[in-house]
Amino acid sequence: MKKGKGMRFVGDSRINADKTSQVPKDYSEYPGRTEAFWPNFLLKEWLVGSVFLVGFLCATIASPAPLQGLADPSDAGYIPLPDWYFLFLYQLLKYPFASGDFIILGMIVLPGLAFGALFLAPFLDNGPGRRPPQRPIAVGMMLLALISAIWLTYEAAGPVDFKQIAEDNPPVLQADIEIDTEHPGYEAYESSCLSCHGDSLDGGAAGPSLIGIEHTEEEIADIAVNGTGDMPPGMFEGSDEELADLADFILTVNEEAE
Repeated sequence: MKKGKGMRFVGDSRINADKTSQVPKDYSEYPGRTEAFWPNFLLKEWLVGSVFLVGFLCATIASPAPLQGLADPSDAGYIPLPDWYFLFLYQLLKYPFASGDFIILGMIVLPGLAFGALFLAPFLDNGPGRRPPQRPIAVGMMLLALISAIWLTYEAAGPVDFKQIAEDNPPVLQADIEIDTEHPGYEAYESSCLSCHGDSLDGGAAGPSLIGIEHTEEEIADIAVNGTGDMPPGMFEGSDEELADLADFILTVNEEAE
């Protein structure tokens, strides 16, 4: 068929000219059933989200998170637990292969591999099918992660025999140490160290305990003069003889504590 100046139109009877099933219809053809995404639909989503957010905030104010008792280092029967969504990691660190000398494996390597595998799942199984049998890798990895998390959480949240744990882990009580106030170095300790390390060398608010230290007499004297860590230099002011007596006094107390 010719039309115009040499222009040809070719028709194919196998294609219906009115067939537009692959072309989405404009939302205006469905009055009352749809609307523009911006701003109508998005504004409604924001309003619904705001209502839920305000309700959640009111619930947290009305019923704050429960707090447990103050920390008591002498209570060996108390077992602190993380929030429920971290219980599976807490349980993982109980196993020998993920604790002790292998703590880095349990803290970083295994969780990193698990979350990394879930992140890579869409790229490892990128077939066109959407049914679970058509995506065995992604579905298998997701089921393995889900079953592992549920099982570890169940094991961590199971009943705990606190009485048996307390019996197996009795509180370590520090032995009574008799301080020899007649020692030549006690006076130097009293004037320079007692305010921070306590009258029994067991530490205080400003300084650690001096019981159980593994230092020589020379190292103790050097620390007393030059400081270490949070301890500033110049805390001891006295003669070399008094410094030697101080170091000997601290070593003597540690020998008696053993």
